[in-house]
Amino acid sequence: MKTDTQLQQDVMAELKWEPTLSASQIGVSAKDGVVTLTGSVDGYAKKSEAEDAVKRVTGVTAVVEKIEIKYPSNWAKKDDNDIAAEVVNAFKWNWEVPSGKVKAKVEKGWVTLEGDLSWNFQSDAAAKAVKSLEGVAGVSNNIKIKSPTDDAIEKADIESALNRNWSVSDQDIQVKVSGHKATLTGTVDSWHQKDEASRIAWNAPGVWTVANELLVEYE
Repeated sequence: MKTDTQLQQDVMAELKWEPTLSASQIGVSAKDGVVTLTGSVDGYAKKSEAEDAVKRVTGVTAVVEKIEIKYPSNWAKKDDNDIAAEVVNAFKWNWEVPSGKVKAKVEKGWVTLEGDLSWNFQSDAAAKAVKSLEGVAGVSNNIKIKSPTDDAIEKADIESALNRNWSVSDQDIQVKVSGHKATLTGTVDSWHQKDEASRIAWNAPGVWTVANELLVEYE
């Protein structure tokens, strides 16, 4: 088990390893596996990347993200109309986002995405496309997944896919299905494994919702 100091140092090293991030802008503290991030970055994409980087570090069980977005003083501020126009354009050039299926609302730089899509990877692509735009203060992804098939979820298919994946095959993961919802319970060794288990479950035909209740327990 890592000490708080060791975990803090590993997280700082991981942040420094990311070319898009400046570790000097981000403060890190660790307590019993819980990592808290403070400081500022000059864009929402970097804020999101910092959180993702921390989750990759072994020993992290939870992340408290308190990073602020502060643009340079010479930055030309964009209003909500400018951001909305860029969102529409970003979707237009992204083949993973079905044309006309996602609606975006922008309020004080915060972008809310709504609509119905067939697959979760399309929803993720829409959110990712928005995160990198200048002026975006945050993203709420309210897109709903409605698979084109009405077939019931096959529990065995999800279990087989989990067993085929080298990063989660040896983890204690249980799968429960009800209608179009898949629920994952049990324990994994890292946040990466928890996220990977979700990704795998989302790929099953008929899945509209994934409840990821996996606990990260590092020994």
